[in-house]
Amino acid sequence: AAIAKAVDLPGAYTLSWVGQYQVMEQAAKRLELVIPAVILLIALLLYFNFKNWVEVTIILLTLPLSLVGGFWLIYWLNYKLSVAVAVGFIALAGVAAEFGVVMLLYLDQALLRRQARDALRTWHDLQLAVIEGTMLRLRPLAMTLTLVVGGLLPIMFSHGAGADVMKRIAAPMVGGMFSAALLALLVIPALYALWQKRRLGLR
Repeated sequence: AAIAKAVDLPGAYTLSWVGQYQVMEQAAKRLELVIPAVILLIALLLYFNFKNWVEVTIILLTLPLSLVGGFWLIYWLNYKLSVAVAVGFIALAGVAAEFGVVMLLYLDQALLRRQARDALRTWHDLQLAVIEGTMLRLRPLAMTLTLVVGGLLPIMFSHGAGADVMKRIAAPMVGGMFSAALLALLVIPALYALWQKRRLGLR
């Protein structure tokens, strides 16, 4: 837009952008539709899984926090926001949602086991159930984190045709995997415990 204003063209001429710039502009417009659609799809799939809007809300509210690591790595590598980076963040959001879903399933199972033993009567009992579910999830989550980051690191150090684009897709996922894992281990169990405390009326 700045160039178009600065250039004085004769009346019979017009200025239009083609090539890579045009492709980037079109892709950016598509992403304006794709990103809200992805969030809506994630919300619907979560609801079909849990049949509970509270648990869906817990995951959706914590999704932005899981992206923090991706933004930090993008900043550290001095990458600009682009279509490739946006694709990486969309993929990261899916992985972070999966982390949250599995964590909530582990927490629900730990809660049900304590209820079956009639060992869920106080706030302390609920805390123990949440800790139990979180600890059971720790090893599988660490394995997933190691495999995903280990698979993406070669891309981050690659060179050659297409490497620049692939690095910008992989970077948000590499950085965001760590914040998503911490979120799943710390924030989601804490929110879950507070919700169940209120729901069950524990003290």
